[in-house]
Amino acid sequence: MTSPNTRIERDSMGEMQVPADALYGASTMRAVLNFPISDLRFPRQFIRALGLIKLACAQTHMDLGVLDPTIGNAIIQAAQEVADGMHDNHFVLDIFQTGSGTSTNTNANEVIANRASQILGGDLGSRLVHPNDHVNLGQSSNDVIPTAIHLAALLGMKEDLIPALEELRAALQQKSDEFWPIVKTGRTHLQDATPVRLGQEFSGYAGQAEYGISRVRRAEEALAEVALGGTAVGTGVNTHPESSGRTCARLSQMTGVNIRETGNHFQAQSTLDGVVEASGQLKTVAISMHKIANDIRFLGCGPRAGLGEINVPEVQPGSSIMPGKVNPVISESVIQVSAQVVGNDAAVALAGAGGYFELNTMMPLAAYNLLQSVSLLAASARNFAEQCVVGITATDTGPAMVEKGLMLGTALAPSIGYDAAAGIAKKAADTGQTIREVARAETTLSEAELDELLNPEEMTKPSLEVRAGGG
Repeated sequence: MTSPNTRIERDSMGEMQVPADALYGASTMRAVLNFPISDLRFPRQFIRALGLIKLACAQTHMDLGVLDPTIGNAIIQAAQEVADGMHDNHFVLDIFQTGSGTSTNTNANEVIANRASQILGGDLGSRLVHPNDHVNLGQSSNDVIPTAIHLAALLGMKEDLIPALEELRAALQQKSDEFWPIVKTGRTHLQDATPVRLGQEFSGYAGQAEYGISRVRRAEEALAEVALGGTAVGTGVNTHPESSGRTCARLSQMTGVNIRETGNHFQAQSTLDGVVEASGQLKTVAISMHKIANDIRFLGCGPRAGLGEINVPEVQPGSSIMPGKVNPVISESVIQVSAQVVGNDAAVALAGAGGYFELNTMMPLAAYNLLQSVSLLAASARNFAEQCVVGITATDTGPAMVEKGLMLGTALAPSIGYDAAAGIAKKAADTGQTIREVARAETTLSEAELDELLNPEEMTKPSLEVRAGGG
């Protein structure tokens, strides 16, 4: 029985009722009913990548003479619409589905086939364009889905993540330059250490962002090699031997990212090693961002009962009960994103372990978590730069505490020895005096010598004369 709101579609298992205006067909509807697990869906970037792959495959097969040009051109138009996001509401399947992602590949095949049939003047379900014979020509879910994961991640890295990290690096470097004249007390083990420039601290943060970009570049290289062309088990059955190479070249030209056919299809389809490697690089970036955000919130803690060496921008009230309280909420957001990315990496690692014989069967899970990590890191890095880093200002608290710092005694060690310098530091700690005051009373060092040795700016530079160790 049908109703005005449904129509009958058919697949190899028989008839199914689908919503009357749905571009998908019977196999997708079966998957909708089979996997009512969560509200998690493949993200836009993945659907875009899937559409681009179907488009490029159709172009290649037309060139190779194995796809009718009338049908091929209709597929190209429909696949472009999918890539452009015009039919996202017809991609309805849960992430927690068949482990190869076959259901979502089928979803794409049916959407593109039905839309292409409409373009040719046919009705939905008319199969003027067939989802398997035409849209999926020379392909398998087993090589298309891992290729789509790689392509989607590459697009996210190129268009979003690397530009965001470059923006963060530039903002941190600008603050490093701005804060270079400011000398403050360094900290190791959360305890006072020898002086450091605030600009040097920020140069470290800028360096982390710069190295993060390099790590994402390495992730791009791991993802550049794709499984397309292996079809079912890596042998390339039912595909033209030139199909994958030509399609990868088209995808590279269309997107500006480097895509190439793997040299070993059996490893490319039975594993997710490239995805696992890329996720590990993203986890490292997340840990770097956690360090930067955490340092910034601690440097700004207070403003009166904490370190208070910097001011972070005041972006919103910090308390529903304490008037005037302002919290480092942007840093807290970054830290939470970092935790999520670490968790995503754990899920990707477990998904990578889901390769059995010729196929990995945890691909949708890996796709969702990898792409979420790319998206979260990009948005968080950009927001951190724009909402926090660019507005940071320095206070006079750090410089004011330098003369009181006990680790100034480190500079005395080359002249009077480690033990004597340690004794001065201990006496200064016990009496509340400064290192200079105790050294003036208990050593033969002249005032000029003390000025030279206890110059905090000089202590921020490498010096062969300073032989004392620390940690």
